[in-house]
Amino acid sequence: MSTIVESPVLLPSTFKVDSPTVGVGAGVESSKREKLSYQIVSISNKDVDDVIGFLRTFFFRDEPLNVAVNLLDTPDAVCHELEQFCTDFIPEGVSVMAVSDSGEILGVCLNSISRRSSDPCSENDEECSHPKFRKILHLLTMVSKQADIFGQFPTVDTVLNVEVISVSDAARGQGIAKALFHKCRQIAVEQRMPLVEVICTSHYSAKAVERLGFQCIYELLYKDHLDSNGEPVFTPEPPHDRVKVFVMPTADL
Repeated sequence: MSTIVESPVLLPSTFKVDSPTVGVGAGVESSKREKLSYQIVSISNKDVDDVIGFLRTFFFRDEPLNVAVNLLDTPDAVCHELEQFCTDFIPEGVSVMAVSDSGEILGVCLNSISRRSSDPCSENDEECSHPKFRKILHLLTMVSKQADIFGQFPTVDTVLNVEVISVSDAARGQGIAKALFHKCRQIAVEQRMPLVEVICTSHYSAKAVERLGFQCIYELLYKDHLDSNGEPVFTPEPPHDRVKVFVMPTADL
């Protein structure tokens, strides 16, 4: 198994992006699309059904690992374990979404908090009853362990984890992902979490966070993640060839 861990880790303390103005689309705009007006708001328990409906439309069927294992094998298929995985983050109170003036969800960012005092890599994959989704959980758990964020950053005790981020097709090119990431960093600063972490299973999400100034601290090629028969567990379509772990500090470390 081939892995790359960059050490020592020297990180910038600011995003490579202008702070977006809450209420309007920020960042790089599409010249072919009308500029959208939106707000970044907190996600609460009352939003669960709307958030899951959004993710069913714009995330679950497009995520590279979901596609690689044919997680949703019919147009009406639902993976309750995946949906529970997503909704479990909401009660922590650090997830956000972009909402238009008409109340339409344009983007979602589900986050969690990891603490040194607890085990951030619990074996939840062993408890999952869905065999396909269990493979994905196992990879995420293994990657978290091998990235060893608290080992790499011995002065850090809490981390804000970006677990899921998705933007609607109609709202892409409006700077919404940048605005969501900016809000995540703001939350981390307000709650005195010195580091934001994101695990990218998609080539495109990895490129996006790199442009924001995140630094890769770990990566694993999918062809090197093998099953008991020595075969790759995941063979996503190109250009998705690896999973990467990125971090961005909110303070000097």
